Amino acid sequence: MTEQPVVTVFGASMARPADPEYATAEHLGSLLAQAGYAVMTGGYFGMMEAVSKGAKLAGGHVIGVTVSRFEGAGRRSGPNAYNDEVIPYDTLRERLLHLVDHCDAAVALPGGIGTLSEVALTWSLLQVDEIKHKPLILLGDFWVDVLMRLYNQGKYINSDHLALWQAAETPEKVVALLDEWKRGLSR
Repeated sequence: MTEQPVVTVFGASMARPADPEYATAEHLGSLLAQAGYAVMTGGYFGMMEAVSKGAKLAGGHVIGVTVSRFEGAGRRSGPNAYNDEVIPYDTLRERLLHLVDHCDAAVALPGGIGTLSEVALTWSLLQVDEIKHKPLILLGDFWVDVLMRLYNQGKYINSDHLALWQAAETPEKVVALLDEWKRGLSR
């Protein structure tokens, strides 16, 4: 276990090393580790692997939260090689709750249905004070576009709830927002 602040990073499992988003995720992992954050992901491939690789190569601590449903015959071969610590669960529900609840901050990279569920659950639990207040940072335009469309000029979501997440255009801005949050805790 680590005493460092833990940042969960959500992102697509289908991203490949040749994808620009993969490089962005790897860069983010490196910057997070250099800034003193432990990185927690779903533990497998795609952007999870990229963030883990970047963090590990920068000397950071990497936590992978896995689920037996994704392993075994005809499935993924197991967690990525960059995890220092693997926390296995039997169900996707348990894994998801761990990723959301056992972090000090969360960052979302582009992704699919799984990443959408992670972002939505984090946002929802923050909205109803089910989890401690923490940063939820969306990297790039991808999630901002999705969430603003959902917001629909306040038809179904209060504008106050938009303040529960922040957008960052670059990995550097993500780390700057996290550092600002961390400084606020020490006051």
